[in-house]
Amino acid sequence: MAGPKKPNKLQPRLPRGFADRTPEDIRAVERMMATIRGVYERYGFEPVETPMIEYTDALGKFLPDQDRPNEGVFSFQDDDEQWLSLRYDLTAPLARYVAQNFEALPKPYRSYRAGWVFRNEKPGPGRFRQFMQFDADTVGAASVAADAEICMMAADTMEALGFQRGQYVIKVNNRKVLDGVMEAIGLGGEENAGRRLTVLRAIDKLDRLGIEGVRQLLGEGRKDESGDFTKGAGLDANQINQIDLFINARAHSAKVGLLKPDGGPASGDDQIVDQPSGHKFYPYSPRQIDHMLELFQDDPLLNSGLVDLRHISRFCRAAGYGTRRIQIDPSVVRGLEYYTGPVFEAQLTFEVPGEDGRPVVFGSVGGGGRYDGLVGRFRGENVPATGFSIGVSRLAAALKAIGKLGEEGASGPVVVTVMDRDRMADYQRMVADLRNAGLRAELYLGGSGMKAQLKYADRRNAPCAVIAGSDEFAAGRLQIKDLLAGKAQAADIADHETWREERPGQFEIAARDLVAEVRALIERQRSDL
Repeated sequence: MAGPKKPNKLQPRLPRGFADRTPEDIRAVERMMATIRGVYERYGFEPVETPMIEYTDALGKFLPDQDRPNEGVFSFQDDDEQWLSLRYDLTAPLARYVAQNFEALPKPYRSYRAGWVFRNEKPGPGRFRQFMQFDADTVGAASVAADAEICMMAADTMEALGFQRGQYVIKVNNRKVLDGVMEAIGLGGEENAGRRLTVLRAIDKLDRLGIEGVRQLLGEGRKDESGDFTKGAGLDANQINQIDLFINARAHSAKVGLLKPDGGPASGDDQIVDQPSGHKFYPYSPRQIDHMLELFQDDPLLNSGLVDLRHISRFCRAAGYGTRRIQIDPSVVRGLEYYTGPVFEAQLTFEVPGEDGRPVVFGSVGGGGRYDGLVGRFRGENVPATGFSIGVSRLAAALKAIGKLGEEGASGPVVVTVMDRDRMADYQRMVADLRNAGLRAELYLGGSGMKAQLKYADRRNAPCAVIAGSDEFAAGRLQIKDLLAGKAQAADIADHETWREERPGQFEIAARDLVAEVRALIERQRSDL
């Protein structure tokens, strides 16, 4: 006869596109974010926090217009049938907050905020449905001096985190320039939205594919090394050449004497920037922008965008931020439709192993731009605004790749072990003394013996364990086991008997000296790191 059926166990599963965070992950990110916060506050930005859920129509016009607006965002209806969504980014909620509190806020309004954002998209390697951003925005400043300041702050943030000059660059473009180019080649209007997107995606690949690869994608298409073919935008030669004017400044600048005959930069210009594709990129200097203004003086939109870039370049250079740190780069394309002017991207230029083991450039860790229409959606008038957003998880991965996301401060608590359960009050007093002195400490509350308790202390990454039984209490003495020293010494002990006799890393102290001895031990461990 069959026995009773066992109940089905619920399988512990993590939804696709989401990740758990360990104590080490959390502490490392908190240290990183404290550094970012310090830079933002040095620039005069103040913290603000908005909820994770907003009315769906507040999140911006870039969302699909559907009966159930659930592509790209996680949405649901509340009890009065209003559509709500988890926030897609931190910018749209800020626009709602500013509009709602417009009269009470100082203008310009400078704020920063950090928090989780959610994307209802297909997850993949390094692509999550929940991730953290850290933003800083200036609302109410129409001058491109505000955009230049955001770029300088982004550069200062990269260096404060430990990236050296040459390991990062802040790239700047202008959506007005991109829109002007699209109109100039006959791709304006809603009817060309699909082709414009194909063109912008091609331009965005300049650093990886080089100018010839981009030209192929702008034309009929491109076959990669694996033989896969990507269909192009289908532009004609004249259209491709006009785009080339903006994304390949070298040849065109050489024609008017802005480059030396050997292809190097003329006096006053900064250095050539080598791209991963082998393409040599010459950052736009103010003189090169002036030349482009002469070529396109009859195009008001494009002209306006170039003037913005010229001012940003000059402001940054005047403050000491040359093209090793901030570059005018017409190949920068930002995805969200609410950008109306300058756009920025923080890119890391060093290589890391890719999924196939081959080296790849790390790439973008943040970006932003000007969005003068987003607050105005709530007020019926444009309100100038500009900002920058850091992808926290991606930035943490980059810092880990260069060894700048250390484990300092990640030590666990001192563990007070329990040998005599009749003395629990005495153990509690020891733990309280350590805590009251500002030291992290915990009492072992499990039911295992001493060997298991010491293993537990190891797994808690404890700096030391406190050991006391009846004999120690009677003598007013305690045993302290230095767990780091114990591991190092035990490595040289061949047999268990010797280990028991020598008790590596363990020493005796007077019970009254517990706090002082533990503090001194922790300081010794830190100085040895």
